[in-house]
Amino acid sequence: MSQLQDSFGRRFHYLRMSVTDVCNFKCTYCLPDGYRPDGKPKFLALNEIENLVAAFGEVGTQKIRITGGEPTLRKDFTDIIRVVADNDNINTVATTTNGYRLEKHAKEWYDAGLRRINVSVDSLDPKMFYQITGENKFDQVMRGIDAALEAGFERIKINAVLLKGLNDKDLPRFLHWIKSTPIDLRFIELMETGLGHDYFNAHHLAGLDIKLKLESEGWLYDLPSVDDGPAQNFSHPDYQGRIGLIMPYAKNFCASCNRLRVSAKGKLHLCLFTENGLDLRDLLQHESQRAELIERLHSQLAQKEETHYLHQGITGVTKHLASIGG
Repeated sequence: MSQLQDSFGRRFHYLRMSVTDVCNFKCTYCLPDGYRPDGKPKFLALNEIENLVAAFGEVGTQKIRITGGEPTLRKDFTDIIRVVADNDNINTVATTTNGYRLEKHAKEWYDAGLRRINVSVDSLDPKMFYQITGENKFDQVMRGIDAALEAGFERIKINAVLLKGLNDKDLPRFLHWIKSTPIDLRFIELMETGLGHDYFNAHHLAGLDIKLKLESEGWLYDLPSVDDGPAQNFSHPDYQGRIGLIMPYAKNFCASCNRLRVSAKGKLHLCLFTENGLDLRDLLQHESQRAELIERLHSQLAQKEETHYLHQGITGVTKHLASIGG
């Protein structure tokens, strides 16, 4: 089948597949009051995930990131990794986690086929980490990152949401860390969601300020590969690690969009913002439905907008980023 493509010529090689919206952290920018279930959750079962992956693999998806909520809360998380990794069309299997289970399971997940991992670490100050996440698990998460390095993952990224007045003084600590550690730092500009208007106004920090500082200190822009996400990545000859900046308010941010999202309950989201999503679950029950599922995917791509509307303050229906995997 032909590659998924929208009416603006953008091709989609990358799927972010949520497997749960449950999270055990209470990050101030996402779930400040903790996870609150909306009715009785019934997340995609393993066979539905297998059918979903197979369909996306046939229309050009090369990379799948397993997301949440916190995806490792699924008891069958290792089985989910294996299902994705066993599909010959998928070249890269990744996940994003808060890292609380990483210390014990890094090797197990690697052996199942996971090759890239993003760990959320919003501050290298344990007290600030606790203040932002609501969990006193900094040391546990850092030991998990060490375990991932030992397990041999091909890429380990550390996600930090830029927060004015909270972690905006942490850049020197992060730079010191990656001087001799082969990991990628990714600073993510805070995005406004439906529940976070006041928080956004208080803590939004433009990533451009950090970009200018990096360039002045000799950091060089790295050209992206076809399945990379939206980060602008930079490297430096004196550092083992790299730095990436995700700046959704930057000009032409959406021009290189290459990702789609499926929620933990089986809804296709063409954008992190603006729309309710299209249910795919009725076509995930049997392998015989694959052709119809693929046809539905192609038809929906024609509806994808050219850009998000965050600049106009329109955040759409997304109440918080945990709901469809960030």
